[in-house]
Amino acid sequence: MELKHVLEQSGNLNYGIIGNCKSSALIYEDSSIDWCCLPQFDSPSVFGKILDKNIGGSFKIECDPSYEIKQEYIERTSILITRFKNLDTEFEVVDFMPRYQKDNGIHYAPPEIIRVLRHKKGFPKFKAIYDPKLEYSMGTTNTYVKDDFVVSVVNDSKYDTLYLYTDLDKEKVVAGSEIILTKDHFITISYNEKITAPKIENILFEFERTKVYWLNWCFKTPSFKHYNEQILRSAMTLKLLSFEKTGAILAAATTSLPETIGEERNWDYRFCWIRDASMVIKVITKLGHDKIVKNFIKYIVDLIPDKDEKLQIMYGISGEKILTEKTLEHLTGYEGSKPVRIGNAAFTQKQNDIYGILMDTIHAEIEKYTHEDEKHEELWSIVKSIVWVVNKNWKFADKGIWEFRHEDQHFTFSKLLCWVAVDRAIKISELIQEGKSAAKWTLLRDLIHKDIMDNAWNEKKQAFTQSYGSEHMDASVLLMEQYGFIDAKDPKYIKTVNAIEKELSHEGLLFRYKNNDDFGTPSSSFTVCTFWFINSLYKIGEEEKSKELFDKLLSYSNHLGLFSEDIDFKTKRLLGNFPQAYSHLALIDAALNFNEK
Repeated sequence: MELKHVLEQSGNLNYGIIGNCKSSALIYEDSSIDWCCLPQFDSPSVFGKILDKNIGGSFKIECDPSYEIKQEYIERTSILITRFKNLDTEFEVVDFMPRYQKDNGIHYAPPEIIRVLRHKKGFPKFKAIYDPKLEYSMGTTNTYVKDDFVVSVVNDSKYDTLYLYTDLDKEKVVAGSEIILTKDHFITISYNEKITAPKIENILFEFERTKVYWLNWCFKTPSFKHYNEQILRSAMTLKLLSFEKTGAILAAATTSLPETIGEERNWDYRFCWIRDASMVIKVITKLGHDKIVKNFIKYIVDLIPDKDEKLQIMYGISGEKILTEKTLEHLTGYEGSKPVRIGNAAFTQKQNDIYGILMDTIHAEIEKYTHEDEKHEELWSIVKSIVWVVNKNWKFADKGIWEFRHEDQHFTFSKLLCWVAVDRAIKISELIQEGKSAAKWTLLRDLIHKDIMDNAWNEKKQAFTQSYGSEHMDASVLLMEQYGFIDAKDPKYIKTVNAIEKELSHEGLLFRYKNNDDFGTPSSSFTVCTFWFINSLYKIGEEEKSKELFDKLLSYSNHLGLFSEDIDFKTKRLLGNFPQAYSHLALIDAALNFNEK
């Protein structure tokens, strides 16, 4: 995809993501770093232009309009290349966050961004527009040129610093003066002051080591006959959203990117939802990346110290349980969409589905590692506790998968996942204790199954609906087959898929639901729901139609094959937080269908 350098926000999330499993940065297709939080994912932003074009802060390599720009990843890596080229000159901006294994076996992943300017042809001229705004642009960030580095400081209500190291003229970088490129140079943005100032030789070595890290990671991922490139890019994106320190997996790298422009469905997604992360783990397990699976299971175990402690739907990436929601009134929001939120009040919600999803993950872990008895003892205590909680709570209403903020309802998906919790507990019992506990849980599983069949099926709609007694359709019920509750060839499931297509599909994209929620009727498609629908079509035998819709949906990704949370029905532009783990795991899941034959 080539474009002129006159680009500003063009109405789509045309960003690449770089990262090192500690933090990440979003880089627009014109090279501008418009979002980065340091030292880790959930820290305050140091660049936040994506949430306020005027005061958010960014770092852009700027040329005159004669330059064409093309952006792409180095193949099988998360290293981003932005190429600048006109008739006479050419250079590249290579962006990455270092990550590689040191001699002691520990991964080196400092909180920093490295930009290598690679000279290719002629004498390119550019300006480095360096404009950091620390602490979410609160207070005033002042930037000073020192002997060995450039330091940016905010010292108002909070104190923070950011360092820039370069072998370019530091005064020209800070002033935004024109620079002529005659050889390779580097710029390193570091949260920490360096003990030894970096040199170009060290930087290029870090580049090579980071490149090798990603090539090795991709080599461990199976190759597929169909959609291999899309599967691999999605897998790397999921890896980039993992927080290695604890094993947590983020829902997305951003906060407050709106589901609909100008509305207030803007949430902070830099947290670990039990539901999202568990689904990521199941997909990553299929791709053979066991370390991510083990780290996440440890993260969950560490969150549950007491047998009677109830699970929250979400936690901070370091295990925080209090995620108080605040608004940043001084920021205008993405394309004027306010409020900008940090924290997420949904952590207080009751959602019964999380127990089933967690149990499904534990079952997958134990099934794969059948001989790790010490770990199984710890997990078995959690299994028994979850069954106890489900037995006490499955009959009660809750907020549901979509986190409705008004009164609780008996959501079909929540009931389904209560069934999953008991079903997987029985399977775990059979795996590690010869089914001793399975017998007493079978009656509970059958009782929940009957309750769903009796109350979730709507005769008028000839489908399973959103909640008991409701006529509203909901894309989440498509997962009834995936979780093993009902066979794909069961007439009731086929009728449900058809009913959902009739009521929720629009030009191949799906609504989550159409009934009013706390903020009115949704006006954008939730990307994961369309992937669920594609998956369901495949399962009921409509393979050709499924593939056609899959190819169509892939065409709505951005220029690098990345997806956000939502897609606008009319314009097909990407909306919502970005990149979205949920969307990419569902992409992989659907793509694997087309590799079965």
